[in-house]
Amino acid sequence: MNPSFLRAAAMILGLSMAPAIGLGIGRFAYALVLPDMRASLHWTYAEAGFMNTVNAAGYLLGALFAAPMAARSGLMRTLIVGSAAVILALLLPAVSDDFVLLCLARLLAGAGAALAFVAGGSLAAGLSLHHAQRGSFLLSLFYAGPGIGIASSGILTPFLIDALGPGSWQMAWGALTLLALLLATGLIVARQAGGSSPPSRPHPGDRIRLAPAGYILASYFLFGVGYIAYMTFMIAWLKERGGGPGLQAFFWAMIGLGGVISPFIWSWVYNRFTGGRPVMVLLIITMTGSVLPLFSPHSLALALSALLFGSAFFAVVAGTTAFVRKNYPQRLWPRGIGVMTIIFSVGQTFGPVLVGAITDYFGGLSLGLGLSGCCLALAAALSAFQSDLQEIA
Repeated sequence: MNPSFLRAAAMILGLSMAPAIGLGIGRFAYALVLPDMRASLHWTYAEAGFMNTVNAAGYLLGALFAAPMAARSGLMRTLIVGSAAVILALLLPAVSDDFVLLCLARLLAGAGAALAFVAGGSLAAGLSLHHAQRGSFLLSLFYAGPGIGIASSGILTPFLIDALGPGSWQMAWGALTLLALLLATGLIVARQAGGSSPPSRPHPGDRIRLAPAGYILASYFLFGVGYIAYMTFMIAWLKERGGGPGLQAFFWAMIGLGGVISPFIWSWVYNRFTGGRPVMVLLIITMTGSVLPLFSPHSLALALSALLFGSAFFAVVAGTTAFVRKNYPQRLWPRGIGVMTIIFSVGQTFGPVLVGAITDYFGGLSLGLGLSGCCLALAAALSAFQSDLQEIA
């Protein structure tokens, strides 16, 4: 195989440890610790959802500042600063149960994750550009990173909490901090391999045209609203139905495995369809995975749900980056990915607290998860109308 391709793949896999830390652990591992935190701290579902809303608000702040920071400090430095912020945020819940400090930790984790995600996605898009035939596969490798974080934290956390007993959620956060530090070694490898190339700076008059991309932006907003409810409350849903640590670990690991294998099963979609159609296909698969447990709680249905959801929802994010790469000049990629991330962040800010409030009012998580599936279905319908910007022009 081409040595240049292998080197690019190794560098992108190293870069993928940033979303593994920021998203796979920093955001999504909260769902694994949430049932024990909620029981120990006597939270309502709305309060539990508010924590992820704060995290999403931090992600929005990070997305707003990511492109300017990358232009000033460089993409690789922005990625490292963001990842370091996430690791610090993971440590804070291990040493305090103060509600305000926990909120600040979730805010910091979100901001750091967005900085690392936008910078890392821009670096990965640049590396994939040099391999036109397999560029989509290389780009999707970056978005397999969260799957690694999800799978590793899913194997570790439920068994640790079960072994240590109720109220051990702070020990779990400490273990997750150590796991994130271990994964961060991949960033060092990527930097030493040459992943720190300077960013292309936008021209003074450059602007991102948003109106022609309105359908995919609206779709991405609804995706943010819909997907986060599944990732926040599914472990609690399983536990409500008697699912022990083994089932919780298995389910979460299947989501992570889906993310890891995503490049090998869905990268062809970006080449097969144009405009927003790749995102539409992947959103339909994500929606299917999200609603399967509502029809059957059987372990096989749960495994299929996790695999479909895990593989497709990371591919949706890769799909929006592929849209930016195809429709904007390279110097505008950080800004374009940043805009996509901002829209996504606004959506996922509403998702957790909305579903939590619905659950508190009506009782039972199934209704909230069903609403999540409806948002994903509407997102798929909207993305079908998006054309490439060249076609519009």
